[in-house]
Amino acid sequence: MKNRFISILIVAAIIISSTVVYADSAVGDVIIALGADLIESQKEAILEEFDSPKDAKIIVTTNAEEHEYLGGIVPSSKIGSKAISSIMITYTEKGSGLNVKTSDNINYITEENYISALITAGVEDADIKITSPVSATGTAALTGIIKAYEISTGVTIDDDVKKIANYEMITIAELGEIIGDEEATDIINRIKQEIANKRPNTTQGVRDIVVNIANSINTNLTDEQIEKLVSLFDKMKDLDIDWNQVANQVQDIAEKASEFLSSEEGQGFLENLKIFLNKLIDWIASLFS
Repeated sequence: MKNRFISILIVAAIIISSTVVYADSAVGDVIIALGADLIESQKEAILEEFDSPKDAKIIVTTNAEEHEYLGGIVPSSKIGSKAISSIMITYTEKGSGLNVKTSDNINYITEENYISALITAGVEDADIKITSPVSATGTAALTGIIKAYEISTGVTIDDDVKKIANYEMITIAELGEIIGDEEATDIINRIKQEIANKRPNTTQGVRDIVVNIANSINTNLTDEQIEKLVSLFDKMKDLDIDWNQVANQVQDIAEKASEFLSSEEGQGFLENLKIFLNKLIDWIASLFS
């Protein structure tokens, strides 16, 4: 149970060390990427929802840009024909980590999906809000975040890294639908850390890591799911990704989660959760008595 809650808190804490130096952005700077297919009233509503400052830089994300980085990763029907999900980035102090919040209208991509993909892409130290005026998958948002990041910082992210970040986001989302978002994120984080430690240079080496991690946490992944993870990390291993940085990020948030669970606040959280679960079990049992 403790390991499961460490996994949940890793997602919730989002406390990640930073190595990115911003070229043009400063702490407090804000940039907004609006979906290009929003009508004017929707744009105004989103800006109000974001409570955006008057001096925020505003750009747009197009559906064509979505297809550029998601085409071949997910069906076109999932991407859709319009870009409506929108984002706001507020840059924070170095070392503060990522804090991602999605609205209820983002129905497919979760906060932890975005975070994991953004770590891979190298985006750090920012508060990010993601929303849509209507129910949407949120696929446009990651494209918008990366585009906004590049424009505001002057840092160019390699196209292959952008594509693998999108691939990772979708892979976690699909896996999360089957085994749960926390479990999917836990698997991805563990594999990232092991890839960083062992630096496999063959597909078989990647497969061994994926299979061992899946077996170690007793997750009954199908052969197809295993191969999808192997494909993801096999592509990752050949890219210019700072694996030391990735390993440090995963380790840092795990330590923060453990510290929280050991604290008085964390113990209170677990005790309250235990009480809630016991009451839930008693209620379910009463239905059959």
